[in-house]
Amino acid sequence: MTAEISFSDFQIKRNNTAHHTNETGDRRLFVRRGQPFFITVHFKTRGFQLGQDNVIFLVETGPWPDESAGTKAVFPLSKALNKTMWSSALQNNGSNSMVLSILSPRTAIIGQYQLKMQISSGTKTTNYNLGTFMLLFNPWCADDDVFMGNETDRQEYVMNDYGFVYQGNHNWISPCPWNFGQFEDDIVDISLKILDKNLNYIQDAFKDLACRNNPVYISRVICAMINSNDDNGVLQGNWSGDYKTGVCPSAWNGSVRILRQWYKSDCQPVKYGQCWVFAAVMCTVMRSLGIPTRVVTNFDSAHDTNQNLLIDEYYDTTGKKLSKENKDSIWNFHVWCECWMARRDLPPGYGGWQVLDPTPQETSNGIYVCGPASVKAIREGEIHLNYDAPFVFAMVNADSVSWVVTKKGNEKYHCDPHLIGNQISTKRAGSDEREDVTHQYKYEEETAEERKVFEKALSRLHKGGAMIPNSDTNESGHMNGANRPLSNGITPSPGGSSGYTPRNEDSNLNRPLREALLLLKFKLTESPQLGDTINLVLLAGNLISTAKTLKLCLSAQAMKHDGKPAQQFWKDSMYIEMGPLEEKWILVKIPYAKYGPFLEDNHLIRFIAVGEQNITWEKVLVEKDVNLALPAVDINFLGPAVVDKPCKAELSFSSPINEEISDCQVLIQGSGLLKNQVKLNMGTLKPGQKAVVSFEVVPYKVGYKQLQVNISSDRFKGLKGFKSVVVKP
Repeated sequence: MTAEISFSDFQIKRNNTAHHTNETGDRRLFVRRGQPFFITVHFKTRGFQLGQDNVIFLVETGPWPDESAGTKAVFPLSKALNKTMWSSALQNNGSNSMVLSILSPRTAIIGQYQLKMQISSGTKTTNYNLGTFMLLFNPWCADDDVFMGNETDRQEYVMNDYGFVYQGNHNWISPCPWNFGQFEDDIVDISLKILDKNLNYIQDAFKDLACRNNPVYISRVICAMINSNDDNGVLQGNWSGDYKTGVCPSAWNGSVRILRQWYKSDCQPVKYGQCWVFAAVMCTVMRSLGIPTRVVTNFDSAHDTNQNLLIDEYYDTTGKKLSKENKDSIWNFHVWCECWMARRDLPPGYGGWQVLDPTPQETSNGIYVCGPASVKAIREGEIHLNYDAPFVFAMVNADSVSWVVTKKGNEKYHCDPHLIGNQISTKRAGSDEREDVTHQYKYEEETAEERKVFEKALSRLHKGGAMIPNSDTNESGHMNGANRPLSNGITPSPGGSSGYTPRNEDSNLNRPLREALLLLKFKLTESPQLGDTINLVLLAGNLISTAKTLKLCLSAQAMKHDGKPAQQFWKDSMYIEMGPLEEKWILVKIPYAKYGPFLEDNHLIRFIAVGEQNITWEKVLVEKDVNLALPAVDINFLGPAVVDKPCKAELSFSSPINEEISDCQVLIQGSGLLKNQVKLNMGTLKPGQKAVVSFEVVPYKVGYKQLQVNISSDRFKGLKGFKSVVVKP
């Protein structure tokens, strides 16, 4: 008589806890490759008898399981596990049950598997389907290509279900909370669905499935699928400012709703995303599959369209940035992902963090994808190494050249080799603080090592030698002043040494093409909040002992975060007499009524000063980006947070502008606290009104959790807040 199976127990709670997947719950088995898991098989009549019963296991994944492709494995019950292949061993044998351990190799293909068991006794053989399980990458396994040795890092880059996306500019960095939610019930299923929708799978599913053991391959496929430019990817990008047919990118504060919407809409792209949304959603997918991932923000990020490591920006004579001429661009911030993995396809030493940028900017092998590019390779200028390293190198290292378009042609104003790639930021592991990782991408600016790496990268781009752009690092700035009233809200102050000294970090640096005779510098007198009058000082200095006349053009222009110009809403021009070595300064005052109607979602304004003096007709262009801050959102839990027990919470904020605000919406979410996003309609807010909102959460997971709030209206977008709380059993 053959041993007949009654049922199998996948010991889900035990295995999920051991495999660091218990956050997914206890309804399904999620295990990581290269690490054993345990199952109990219960028999109807008699137990398993050594020497009499023969057991063979079979695991299969994908629609066409095949042993040669790695999507199928057949292996016997052995005395001991073998980590180089699928194997099983008997752990305990009882009278009516037995406990088995099963081990997948560290190179196993990830995905959903069927586990089958065949029992033979004498001439009788019986096959049983024991059930399904999910197999993921394993950062805890030293043999896995995604192994990460530090437990604090693993907890952050694999296990943490919330984080921050840094926005703003390099002088004003704002942490925006994000709910990754990688352990929510259906996220792994959605991530695998994304893999099944990729172009490689559609063209050759057999080959695609065989490659799903490689994190380099998986990361590149996911990166391409997060945007919808080539396929039915997750997100459709939109930088137009018109989001009537979808959701404004700044209104999102988590990945779960986006991924579920894509999945439930028969995999139609979700509208809309911009760089931080693309990167944050990709981070969720990668963490759900077990690849350590973090979201990284680069300030003053270059988009180099022609791979010459030069970013050309064009302005008219009033200082207005021109959109038609600008194919290159400098984003005030740009967000991408870093994924941690070995790079067996590269020379030794280039594993670790890899850049993957899912925002569709330029194609790679005909597809809108970027990476994985080794961060170490970028730092050393080894841009010949796969993948897309020249583009990534330019994002953090390109030189910036400003041109002014005149009737006589384009005039070069300055070349700045140090403007691009500042304050590269990510959330610090084990902390809610920001970590600056700029040094991981490049040597310190204005050092010999930094220029040497730049020249190496250029030589890689242009074999046989290349002209190095002017990299004169003499500093010049901005300035202006006259002892007479000026129009459009500008009031001059007396010239001379007034005791006002702008700090270097508050000015934008120009790199002159010749010895400077004129200095211009901008400085904010105070950091403005949305609704405030912007007070900006412009300082002008004559650097020679000869009097001169300065022609000055000033302008203010709304900017999109990707460096594209929007509406120019203010400009002025004047002539200023400058004595020998004289310094003058003026105050620019722009009230909300003048700038408010023209703001983009990121509340960014660029101020431009273009100066020309009558001695050598030297020209200087200077710019200052001003991010308007939003008021703080206060969130408080009004009682202890306990699993499965309702808990009241309250949020409050003040209306940022002294005008009536209509259609004010509040979106609230947080993995472990709310299973579904809560949407509240605040209606109309009166000028300066303080709004107070009460709501209820029912925590469903134990541990350190974060609640995220996103508030928007017809007059502002992306007012965000967060509150962390420890949920107790």
